Amino acid sequence: MTARASLIAFYSPPLHHNSPPDILLPRRILAGTRFELPFRIICSGSSRDYSGSKGLVRLKIRNGRLRADVKSKPYDLSDSEREALKFEDTLDGARRRNAAGVRGGESSSNDEVSWLEQFPKRWIIVLLCFSAFLLCNMDRVNMSIAILPMASEFHWSPTTVGLIQSSFFWGYLLTQIAGGMWADTVGGKRVLGFGVIWWSLATAFTPVAAKLGLPFLLVTRAVMGIGEGVAMPAMNNILSRWVPVSERSRSLAFVYSGMYLGSVTGLAFSPVLIHNFGWSSVFYSFGSLGTVWFTLWLNKAQSSPLEDPELRPEEKALILRDNVSNEPVKSIPWRLILSKSPVWALIVSHFCHNWGTFILLTWMPTYYHQVLKFNLMESGMLSVLPWLTMAFSANFGGWIADSLVSKGMSVTMVRKIMQTIGFLGPAFFLTQLSHVDSPAMAVLCMACSQGTDAFSQSGLYSNHQDIAPRYSGVLLGLSNTAGVLAGVFGTAATGYILQHGSWDNVFEVSVGLYLVGTVVWNLFSTGEKILD
Repeated sequence: MTARASLIAFYSPPLHHNSPPDILLPRRILAGTRFELPFRIICSGSSRDYSGSKGLVRLKIRNGRLRADVKSKPYDLSDSEREALKFEDTLDGARRRNAAGVRGGESSSNDEVSWLEQFPKRWIIVLLCFSAFLLCNMDRVNMSIAILPMASEFHWSPTTVGLIQSSFFWGYLLTQIAGGMWADTVGGKRVLGFGVIWWSLATAFTPVAAKLGLPFLLVTRAVMGIGEGVAMPAMNNILSRWVPVSERSRSLAFVYSGMYLGSVTGLAFSPVLIHNFGWSSVFYSFGSLGTVWFTLWLNKAQSSPLEDPELRPEEKALILRDNVSNEPVKSIPWRLILSKSPVWALIVSHFCHNWGTFILLTWMPTYYHQVLKFNLMESGMLSVLPWLTMAFSANFGGWIADSLVSKGMSVTMVRKIMQTIGFLGPAFFLTQLSHVDSPAMAVLCMACSQGTDAFSQSGLYSNHQDIAPRYSGVLLGLSNTAGVLAGVFGTAATGYILQHGSWDNVFEVSVGLYLVGTVVWNLFSTGEKILD
């Protein structure tokens, strides 16, 4: 018996053993079709044989269409084999699999591909960025806990403590714009990798610098800031190329929640390490983790989808369909960028936002210790709660923002709503601190303040990619420079205010800047692209 079947179009010459039927088979059907017969594929002059004994399928490209020649040998079919050759059922199954793959944005044609290989590569990039930011804040906040026993050992005044805390921002300030330019021109993979290994080494060297003297410690903290300063611009550059617009708020919120969970991890483990092994142990242990991350980053990450040879074609098409051009930036149009009022809205709002955020980041354990009378262990553990709240609310806010955009609300309106919550929420809860009469209520106010602050990840922190996707690294570096200046001045000013005033005065300044940011943001920001 000779096996013959028609899939799409069938042309039958005189049938004998060497005269196969022609089968017209579109590419999209081929991707999901399983043949019971062994076959040979010939495509653009090349071929590959698939061994077997029951027949031959030959595929050819003719006039832009894919044709299959089926050669068969005489053989007897059992009832079970006849059932196996029901090509129509096979074709319907292929169509269903192909349709499911198109709807999901991923190919499902190969059942032998493991779930790990099918996991979207863009989310591997997001996870690696998340873990980098986890390490970033672990290495940053450990000083806010270690500074208490260090100040006691080295007899530092509050003004000196403020100077040490702010020295990190000296280096952090220097590399914001430079990091953005570097990331946009040479790629975010190199820049973020450099940043993580650089700040990790500086973290590990901190105990040595402290024992050498105050000037060495200040320089080391500034050098650490240089490494962390390139992280945000590099991350923004990478995500602008890897993440579709429809996933932007969620992905950014998730990555930034790594910072919050890094604060949680640093604040939770630092007291334990200090209690058992001394304050030097937090710097040695945290700094060593960067080498592990750096190894994974070199093996798994690429700056853009076009550079990744392992990226599946379906995912690459999904990413590039509505994403920013992956062409490297050759020059920065500074005059054009600085002539746009939404850019200045970002700069001013970033300054106002970061003043309060960095004060809470660096001074919260001291507030718990001095005002609420918690011991070192309690100060570290309770400082975790606001950052846990931020990690949750950042992702919750990202989900809300993407949902509103998908339902048709303008990106501009979504960004204004989310950032207004990110300003007015912290302002309200900080004003309540002077009225609470228990440590528990004070901790609750701090947690609520930080929780509403995290909505900013779906506000101003997502806006760089909205208005200038090709220059998102540079633009974040520019606005975050203003944010870092707020950290430098705010952290140092807090030490001065505490030496001559009270914590109420510290919070009053933060609330005033939150209100200024709210007005500027709602008047001048936009979610529309203003720079190509």
